[in-house]
Amino acid sequence: MQMWFAKGFRMGFAGRLRKRLTLPLLIFGAGLSSIAATSPARADFRVCNATQNLVGVGIGYRAKAGWITEGWWHIEGSTCKTLIEGPLSSRFYYLYAEDAERGGRWDGPINMCVAEKEFKIAGVNDCVARGFQRAGFQEYDTGEQASWMVQLTDEPATGGAPATAAPGTNSQ
Repeated sequence: MQMWFAKGFRMGFAGRLRKRLTLPLLIFGAGLSSIAATSPARADFRVCNATQNLVGVGIGYRAKAGWITEGWWHIEGSTCKTLIEGPLSSRFYYLYAEDAERGGRWDGPINMCVAEKEFKIAGVNDCVARGFQRAGFQEYDTGEQASWMVQLTDEPATGGAPATAAPGTNSQ
């Protein structure tokens, strides 16, 4: 009799413990699934300006119809801006940026077209003949990630590409 009581007590305690834990775990699991359902994974091409100055940014990419360059996005110091929303459709993207206050730039060896004011230009050849300016863009190989972030830094702010890239969906 005593053995049955101890065995029954342990099973009863375990059963009560299971009942006590089941409801909170179900509520916790439902909460997690609703959070996951309401906040989809972020997928985009973002540029973060780690300087204290206003920066103008242009981006180039290959679309179905050919090469496209777009700009200018104005990014305040210590902020980020999304240039392309949604999952990235190309592996390679090209970036050119100018420091609006100090006159420095983040550039590279790939020539593409830009304009003085807001622009979306098809094609990268004969920029000057078509009334545009030519600028050197830096290439970013996203490795076909769905999301990418580039961070513009102060060192050096002229004559090169002092930007760092954070790959993939793990970027912040």
